[in-house]
Amino acid sequence: LIAKWRWHVFLALLVPLLLFGFIPGVEQNNFVEAFEKGFGSTLGSIGVVIVLGSIVAEALKHTGAIQTITRTMVGVVGTKRMPLALTLTGFILGIAIFSDVAYVILNPLVHSAAKMMGVTVSVMSIGLVGSLQLTHAIVPPTPGPLAAAALVGADIGKTIIFGSFACLVGSLAGWIWGQYIVGPRISAPPLEKFVGENFLENQNEKSLGVLASYAPIVVPILLISSQSVTRLFLDEGHFLRTGLAYVGWPVVALSIGVWLAYRNITTQQHREEAKEKWVENGLRVSAMILVVTGLGGSLSEILKATPAVESISSFFAAYGLPSILLPFVIGIIGNMITGSTTVGVITAASLVAPMLQTLALSPEAAMLAGASGSVIIKYVNSSYFWVCTTLSGLQPNDALLGYGGVTLVGGLTSFLAVCLMWVFGII
Repeated sequence: LIAKWRWHVFLALLVPLLLFGFIPGVEQNNFVEAFEKGFGSTLGSIGVVIVLGSIVAEALKHTGAIQTITRTMVGVVGTKRMPLALTLTGFILGIAIFSDVAYVILNPLVHSAAKMMGVTVSVMSIGLVGSLQLTHAIVPPTPGPLAAAALVGADIGKTIIFGSFACLVGSLAGWIWGQYIVGPRISAPPLEKFVGENFLENQNEKSLGVLASYAPIVVPILLISSQSVTRLFLDEGHFLRTGLAYVGWPVVALSIGVWLAYRNITTQQHREEAKEKWVENGLRVSAMILVVTGLGGSLSEILKATPAVESISSFFAAYGLPSILLPFVIGIIGNMITGSTTVGVITAASLVAPMLQTLALSPEAAMLAGASGSVIIKYVNSSYFWVCTTLSGLQPNDALLGYGGVTLVGGLTSFLAVCLMWVFGII
């Protein structure tokens, strides 16, 4: 429906679900109950958090935090290693904001840095393109992985910790792919229309501070992760575990992130405007993700009552296939059909959630495997691919090799890291 007739993903999920209710043998009363239960319980656990995460992303765009974060990465790694600095910047920013938005903001720096170092734009940008997409797909509180974690019942704190490790492995692999393997072979000189807009050289006294820039991202992540860590090491009833159980609840943690972002506004006029604008934009961005997540919850609940769960599990057992391959492959298919990483990771979580027990997969392993697959592969049906290709000035064939290749390399290496953690019983 999506690939051939270009249906919107909302209708492509809803219509088949409704038609499923007409299949002979399906009891409509049970079907309606499962649909409503799956939709409501999923959004009830994660809906507000998705909106809050989108508001934080809006704030980062408008307060100058992105520029400050980039400067700190360049300061740590050095201007002579700009491709690595940009890759690590993408690793941080992808956790909080949509990949295409971050790339648009960083694009002038990509061209200016390429000219300064005497390298092609492909060398400078490929690692960034890959790392932005990886953390956007795998690490909460970005809406896609947040929704997927809710669908499979994964611990969000554990998902952040182990997902960040997998993404770091994938991001470094993508940087190597861009700087040393493919990037130098692609002819893509810096575009003069973007050179000169380098915000690294245009820093002023009013630039946002480092701590203030990182706080809206790092503080919520630390609070959520700390909640999970205290559950592992502290007895129930311990005052720290009790306190962090609430403060580390994603709704509270992300609300603190929104407040920290709001404090970064420098003028009263902008503060008044932000009260409505950030919330409205956050709701607008969240709308599609919320309904798709809800329908994913309905799909999971309905599948629990079908023989599909047992059939798929039996197939994997009969052929001796590792069960962790299933969410990974579904994530790939979902992304390649729709061009959307968010849809890919939510689809993988929705279909695998009813099978976790029979597949002997932990919720965290299933979610991270599906998310790794949802990055593979960005090509011509992806809006992110075209944003990066157009702004960088690469030819489409070169972009397929560079940008499509880095999402393939990053997704595979992140998945390998997830597999290792699964094999050794870490997740």
